[in-house]
Amino acid sequence: MDLQADLKAAIQQAIHTLYNTSVDDVTLQPTKKEFEGTYTYVFFPLVKSLRKSPAEIGQALGNWLQSNAPVVRSFNVAQGFLNISVSDAAYIQALNGILAQPDFGVTPNNGQSVMVEFSSPNTNKPLHLGHLRNNFLGDSISRILAANGFAVTKACLVNDRGIHICKSMLAYQKFGRQEDGTFETPESAGLKGDHLIGKYYVLFDKAYKAEVKQLVDEGMAQDVAEKKAPLMQQAQAMLLKWEQGDAETVALWQQMNTWVYAGFADTYNNIGVSFDKTYYESNTYLLGKDVVEEGLASGVFYQKEDKSVWIDLTDEGLDQKLVLRGDGTSVYITQDLGTTDLKFSDFHSDRSIWVVGNEQDYHFKVLFAIMKRLGRPYAAGCYHLSYGMVDLPSGKMKSREGTVVDADDLVNEVTNVAAAAADAAAKGKLDEFTGAEKQELFHMIGLGALKYYLLKVDPQKRMLFNPEESVDVHGHTGPFIQYAHARIRSVLRKAQESGLVFDAPADESVELHETEQELIVLLGQYPKRVKEAGDNFAPSSIAQYVYDLAKAYNRLFAELSILSEPDPVKTQLRLTLSAQVAETIRKGMGLLGIGVPDKM
Repeated sequence: MDLQADLKAAIQQAIHTLYNTSVDDVTLQPTKKEFEGTYTYVFFPLVKSLRKSPAEIGQALGNWLQSNAPVVRSFNVAQGFLNISVSDAAYIQALNGILAQPDFGVTPNNGQSVMVEFSSPNTNKPLHLGHLRNNFLGDSISRILAANGFAVTKACLVNDRGIHICKSMLAYQKFGRQEDGTFETPESAGLKGDHLIGKYYVLFDKAYKAEVKQLVDEGMAQDVAEKKAPLMQQAQAMLLKWEQGDAETVALWQQMNTWVYAGFADTYNNIGVSFDKTYYESNTYLLGKDVVEEGLASGVFYQKEDKSVWIDLTDEGLDQKLVLRGDGTSVYITQDLGTTDLKFSDFHSDRSIWVVGNEQDYHFKVLFAIMKRLGRPYAAGCYHLSYGMVDLPSGKMKSREGTVVDADDLVNEVTNVAAAAADAAAKGKLDEFTGAEKQELFHMIGLGALKYYLLKVDPQKRMLFNPEESVDVHGHTGPFIQYAHARIRSVLRKAQESGLVFDAPADESVELHETEQELIVLLGQYPKRVKEAGDNFAPSSIAQYVYDLAKAYNRLFAELSILSEPDPVKTQLRLTLSAQVAETIRKGMGLLGIGVPDKM
């Protein structure tokens, strides 16, 4: 039973019966706290068409509803507002209707497919805080879309070629030899492979800046020095060797990438993220040249005297865009043209979503505009899920300067902070846990804190991350919600030990407390919230929902007795309600990729 749907239908019937007129759209809103009621129907539009006073219309509608609609218990009229109180029996019918649907909030397969591309790491550095927001958004959006009936493919495009990769390779050649003459490895360094390669990316930048400074000190202009610095010249030469298939260069590239991929795999496993398909830039960067040739032949692109190929998008509010250099080498958009075609050829997805930071907003506008000009059938289904950067109190992060917050270090930090906070709050309750169970719990809390903090903010907003604040069990945090779930599970365990039932339909004759009514209304909103999150690509709306649900349950827990309630019928209803709240919190947090503990 859907309370709002039933109430809307009853209002439409009342209007038709009383005034012989039809209203297609009945909008309900929560009644303001200063008035008694559950939902409010604004009937001002009827005043003019019926030529009756607001008081007369409101009273007539209220009387009819109270006499003919079981969902309505009482009403009051304030100007053009009809405030309606829902009957307790209707609330309980709604709760029982939810209980009867094991997949409540999950839409059956809708016949539509979607690819979500996210993560997109570079093989010259480990994943950092910004990557975590990307990964958590992509993973959560994938889960939410699956709950909305889409067949979802999670894809990752690895940036494993280019000048930035060669910088790490060159630095490794120059600075990676150890005292015994061998080159450093992840094992000899005691580092994850991605951390080791990131170390050399930083070393390159440090040495490169020193060279540039020396050239500038000798009288060379800054922009010239940046191009003429020996390290940059050597990196460019290495890139050319790689593109020409030089065996030694390719072997070094493969070895270093193998180390990085092993490091990435550990990180992905640790944060609970996986992919169905991984693409590599080294395999796709040449594909776009065929698309450029096609566009030239069809007149979508044009060629300048220097042989470079362009597209004019000025009539769409964009610029003229280079799609192929005069020497035949590709630019970034060239690769994306080919890769996008390849992804569609592989999966024929109805929709494609790119989870990429907002510094690439213009790039994707251009990419999608080109795809439309080329007449690609998938162009209309392309969407860039743009998100803001993540800052720390210390300021913006820069990989090449070594000032990034490493993802592995951050997960370890929040896990340690969560462990300290949990130990302090538990007061001996964790003594029954083994060491491994404690570590699993602390990781769940720490990772949950991190994910929730990054997902509760609207994706488009730039945000500041505070590790200490993220694990506060009393704030708007993941641990607050996890603790609410653990509290409910504790109540249910005690009920089970006492032989009490909490999986049976609730008695419709029970008189409800307002906190119980509020919880039932919130539970009924779950499918709508899941749909909204899918329509808007907004995990933040799910995050807000489960927080509101946890807060509402805490109010019930504080204001009402459950196990010590003398009326067994009320006890059974509250246990049933508690179990459904716990299940909905578990499902909602699951859509964010966050686990919830049974004990905490």
